[in-house]
Amino acid sequence: MTTRRTLIAAAGAATAATVLGLPGAARAAAKPGTAGAAPAAEKPDAIAHLLRRATFGPTPASLAEAAGLGVAGWLDRQLSPATIADPQVDSLLTRLPLAGASIPAVRSKIKLHSYEAFGQLGRAAVARAAWSNRQLFEVIAQFWGNHLHVAAPSSGVWDSRSDYEAQVIRKFTFGKFADMLKASMKHPAMLTYLDNRTSTKAHPNENYARELMELHTVGLIYTEQDVAQAARLLTGMTVAKDGVYQYDAARHAGGAVRVLGFTDPNAATEAGPHALAGYLARHPATAERIATKLCVRFVADEAPASLVTKLAKVYLANDTAIVPVLRALFTSAEFAAAAGRKARTPFEDMIATIRALGLGPETSGIKALDALYNAMVDAGNAPFRWSPPNGYPDAASVWASPSSFLLRCNLHLNLATGWYPSQLTRPADLLKSLVPALPATYGALVDALAVRLTGVKLPAAHTAAVLSVAGKLPTSPLTATDKSLAGHAPYLIALVLNSPTFQLR
Repeated sequence: MTTRRTLIAAAGAATAATVLGLPGAARAAAKPGTAGAAPAAEKPDAIAHLLRRATFGPTPASLAEAAGLGVAGWLDRQLSPATIADPQVDSLLTRLPLAGASIPAVRSKIKLHSYEAFGQLGRAAVARAAWSNRQLFEVIAQFWGNHLHVAAPSSGVWDSRSDYEAQVIRKFTFGKFADMLKASMKHPAMLTYLDNRTSTKAHPNENYARELMELHTVGLIYTEQDVAQAARLLTGMTVAKDGVYQYDAARHAGGAVRVLGFTDPNAATEAGPHALAGYLARHPATAERIATKLCVRFVADEAPASLVTKLAKVYLANDTAIVPVLRALFTSAEFAAAAGRKARTPFEDMIATIRALGLGPETSGIKALDALYNAMVDAGNAPFRWSPPNGYPDAASVWASPSSFLLRCNLHLNLATGWYPSQLTRPADLLKSLVPALPATYGALVDALAVRLTGVKLPAAHTAAVLSVAGKLPTSPLTATDKSLAGHAPYLIALVLNSPTFQLR
């Protein structure tokens, strides 16, 4: 009999070397002969590696499409999202009308300081990640949203955070960073979140000026004098009573300023702040910072210095345009050599599970989206909910804890069994959808599940641990008349998802 005790014991045995539990194991997993490494003959190919990083999880359909197009062709298609039909997500988003609504629209629909728009925005992020055909766009939108982070929920942005996502992050996802930075600089959500809306000539607030440099652009190369000068330049950029952006010259602290070598007469207009944004966006330190963050997100927790240098040059040569940088990143030798060197965050693990199992959205309502979003609240990784302005961290060690791993195990089992959220649509026979032809032994079944769900077979010891849940050995025969198979199958699937291999992206 499968019990919770045997399930947990098998999970522990199968994941003793999991990348989430050992500092540096994500790097070690890429080295032949180390715990969690795929056998040399089963190293992920270029297509599978690309889709594990440039999407929220490969599916058989996406792998087949990418194999037909090749790396360059797949990138070309994904970098032109307007040419990709997305009817399933388009339909889903009609159930979340506030997720991309303008400030006036949000204000007309909900009460003052209501969390409703925050909730719809977060659920839309889950839906887009799980089911959008524009996967690279969604991955990069998440990257930028984390870089120019405005927490949701957070005080004062109840009416503006959805508009910020639509008009700043998503509008410029594949555009120029300089344009995105300027748009964020004058958006009520950013001005509220980092306190510039309260800044006046009598009392310049330095919070946004500091984070504009430290987090959004050049990093820790500024002085306190730079912060004070930038804060004066930014006075006047505020929010009107109706919640929209306003430039109020009466609040502006005039007088020439100098910030990191940038000078401006600082007249009471928007021209000075816009010029500063353009200067900072094109600063070599900003190029290096964004290149480093892209490498950490897509290559390795320790960004390869050679690739950082290369991407920074591409960024500057293309006037802060992101698309050439992405092409250079995903076609680089450093990226190709980085298979197994990144671990999935809890959000990425959940979405990859949904995609790997072929689960679809509910046919009506948003109860399943509620459940998935709340699961990420419990895991500390729900979209936009990171409170500090630096955005979610993206390193294996941050998400490594027994409690975090247990949450993943429980979610894998809930999704594999269909227990929760039960509203998701699922294949009529999940096991058959994953392994169409039944193998002759239980060991071969786990091998087939592992290849289908992770791309490679599990180590022999892990396969044996997984099968201990069913009281089987790898050599145990398997036939279509095996009455225990249906009951064991969801647990076997869940335990393969618990494996160190699946935890890597």
